[in-house]
Parts: sequence; structure tokens; C-alpha cells
Amino acid sequence: MNNPLSSSVPPSDSDLAELSDRIYGLATTYGNNTEKLLALLRLLEYLHRQIREGNFQASLPNNRQALYNLLRIVENEGGWPYIPRMKLEAFLTAVEQKSVEDSQSEPQ
Repeated sequence: MNNPLSSSVPPSDSDLAELSDRIYGLATTYGNNTEKLLALLRLLEYLHRQIREGNFQASLPNNRQALYNLLRIVENEGGWPYIPRMKLEAFLTAVEQKSVEDSQSEPQ
């Protein structure tokens, strides 16, 4: 399976690479099952929030030099992690577009 996200995982972290491959494989397995894909996205968002508010905040540096080093890493290695939510308007537009495409592909 070709995981396009593999390039965002540091090569030295085989645990993250394996996890990324498994999550991407699961999403691929779900195919067009919108409910399962939505559940997967919700789980990823929940995990992101729990890790950010728990483990990550507890691990933040307690001195300026360590904070500076962390900020350099963030800046040099892709910025701050963020999981954007799809806007309702974009969602409705995508649904409408899919509906139009489906109606055009139906035999007349």
C-alpha cells in the first residue's frame, strides 16, 4: 500500500511510520463508507486533543533556552500540528457536486 503521508514521518521513528501506515490502510479499507471515515476522523481529532492537552502540555519546557529550541524545531520541521474542520458550506458544496455527478452518470 502506498501511503502518501509516509514522507511526513521522521525516518528514524519506525513506530510512527507503522502507525501512519495502519491508519492510512484503515482509511483505504473503508473506501466510500462515509460513516466509518467520519468515525476515524473523529477519533483522530479526539486523540490530537487528548495528546495536546495532556502529554504535550506536561512536556513543555520550563526554561527559555529549551523553549527556544522547541520553537526552532517547530519552525524547521513543518510548523504547528493542526487538524482543520471542514466548513459546513464546503461540505454541502461537495455533497451537491457529488449529487450532480451521480445524476449525470446515470443512464438516461
